[in-house]
Amino acid sequence: MTTKTHHHIPRSALFVAMAAVTASPLAMAQEETRSLEPIQVTAERETAGTDARVTAETLENYQADDLEDVFAGQPEVAVGGSLGIAQKVYVRGFEDTLLNVSIDGAGQGGSLFHHTGRLAIEPELLKQVEVQTGAGRATSGPGALGGAIRFVTKDPEDLLRPGEQVGALVRFGTFSNSDGYKVNSTLFGRLSDRWTTLVSVSQSDHERFEDGDGNEIAGTDARQQLGFAKLVGQLPGDQTLKLSHEVRTDEGERPQRPQWVVSGFNSLYDLDGRRDTTTLNYGFRPSGVPLLNLDATVYHSENDIEQNVEDRWGRYFGFARSVGGDVHNTSYVGDLTLIYGVDYREDKVNAGYADDRRAEEETADVTGVYLQNDWDLTRNLLLSAGVRYDRYQLDDNSDQRFEEEGVSPNASVSWEAVDGLVLRAGYAEAFRGPTTHDAFKLEGSSNDPDLEAEEARNTEIGFDYTYQNFTLGGEVYRSRIDNAIGDPLFGPIRYENVGDLESDGYLITTGYQWQRLSAGLSFHHNDAEIDGAPLTVYEFNGLGNTIGDTWIADLAYRWDRNLEFGWQGRFVQGIDDLETSVGEIDKPGYGVHDLFVNWLPTGNRDLRVTLTVKNVGDKQYIDHASNADYQHIPDYEGIVGMPEPGRDVRLGLAMRF
Repeated sequence: MTTKTHHHIPRSALFVAMAAVTASPLAMAQEETRSLEPIQVTAERETAGTDARVTAETLENYQADDLEDVFAGQPEVAVGGSLGIAQKVYVRGFEDTLLNVSIDGAGQGGSLFHHTGRLAIEPELLKQVEVQTGAGRATSGPGALGGAIRFVTKDPEDLLRPGEQVGALVRFGTFSNSDGYKVNSTLFGRLSDRWTTLVSVSQSDHERFEDGDGNEIAGTDARQQLGFAKLVGQLPGDQTLKLSHEVRTDEGERPQRPQWVVSGFNSLYDLDGRRDTTTLNYGFRPSGVPLLNLDATVYHSENDIEQNVEDRWGRYFGFARSVGGDVHNTSYVGDLTLIYGVDYREDKVNAGYADDRRAEEETADVTGVYLQNDWDLTRNLLLSAGVRYDRYQLDDNSDQRFEEEGVSPNASVSWEAVDGLVLRAGYAEAFRGPTTHDAFKLEGSSNDPDLEAEEARNTEIGFDYTYQNFTLGGEVYRSRIDNAIGDPLFGPIRYENVGDLESDGYLITTGYQWQRLSAGLSFHHNDAEIDGAPLTVYEFNGLGNTIGDTWIADLAYRWDRNLEFGWQGRFVQGIDDLETSVGEIDKPGYGVHDLFVNWLPTGNRDLRVTLTVKNVGDKQYIDHASNADYQHIPDYEGIVGMPEPGRDVRLGLAMRF
């Protein structure tokens, strides 16, 4: 066994930071404006650790069924893979493997198969989704090189009405493109004055979908089941306890490499996945004690995948487990807010065949301590600064041990220069030591004995302007990840420091609300590169992808309190002559339109009918976040990203009892 240890010292004691203010007059003005008309089609731009937020209302309007639906309105986020089990999330060009992702605080570590995604979520359960773009605050968690995504599920209190003791919500939806359906039943109620609970079960069944040209796409059928339960207790002494458990399964016949089309080397096989997660959240907020606001989370999450490749190696299994916790306290001292805590996560990855499903194994853990503070220096000026220390340890499949430790500082300033105009600037670093890798590559893979930690640096400047019902915002950023760890395309399976990643870009957003009409427009430009060459998912799995300039536009109109309709368009500019190591490829541009109509026939939310039309124009396209088309290059004919579904008419019925 070999052991390798590195110590990393911060580059400087002074930092200029990543952006963020929630308590500013600007933020309050935005909330007051929004409250006039409760129309929300796009995500709110946020600060103080959250750059974008997707709400449950948005997910309901467009009857979100997978990750691509969840993030469809986010210009900085792209989702590759046309079916749920293959979907990967990219934030500013960086793959979700470079982000810290959590569900109710439960960290999602480990990777099962580089041709599938590692995230799975049921949109029906979500209260909101928060996205932090780029390395940021110390509270973002360990290894947040490219940012963080936080999924937050609903509590019973989110569904119960004042004075109500028990209730039920039944949803039924149909999908025209895949001849599919989805049924969800949720029962919620009060067990006592202090305890509430909810139980939710879902089932969906989809046949193969058709692309925009009317072609039936093999390997896109799916059957999914979900069981979710949550218990919430309001304990004596201003304490809160939340216990939840989720079981999610996904079954279907998919290509061996699910994000590519079926071909001579990519045949159809059974591919099944399952996730089990148990999470315990605790909060203690004694009234009148501003120094004590304690939050704690412990979790246990398991993911497994089974692929039955009968004519090659038979049944193959991948398994990933994450166990961890976080404890932090928030203290309010005058105009100063201090958040300080400790977190821990242990990841285990296994793979094997039917005779020994756990034959191959890697384990890793990370322990971190952190401090973040926000100081309202004046009414118009907020300063933020923080630091976290993380210690990583990896025991790999070749009996090598790697130990890394490092410090990640951040700082930011946000200044309301004039009434309604907030200027912000920031700098942040993030550190990640070697961790577990793709379960399906464990057999025969190795780590470079000289493997070094990855270090990210993120710099941003931006502004937010509000005048009456008009908002305008913008930011310019540069993110760099040194010593990125990857598995090069050619040669043996060997993880090494493959180069330096860089993501440069800018974002512009604007919105306007006039009486019952709301409108929004945003534009995002990004260049994602490794050592100066464009990032592509084929050559470096788990790092990132190149996405064309993206426009998001939306309109929503509330006819009256019982009828609302809206439109959203996502437009991606094409990329020509993208350089790769095997030749040039093109990524054609596309524009996709979605519509929704919400109707309350009885005048209240006890009965809700939603009609959603996805891809109204029946556009034939491959999402830029999916693998590009290599079929014109000799010997690469089968490497073609799966096309997106054509027009899909979704009819949903929600009944509340």
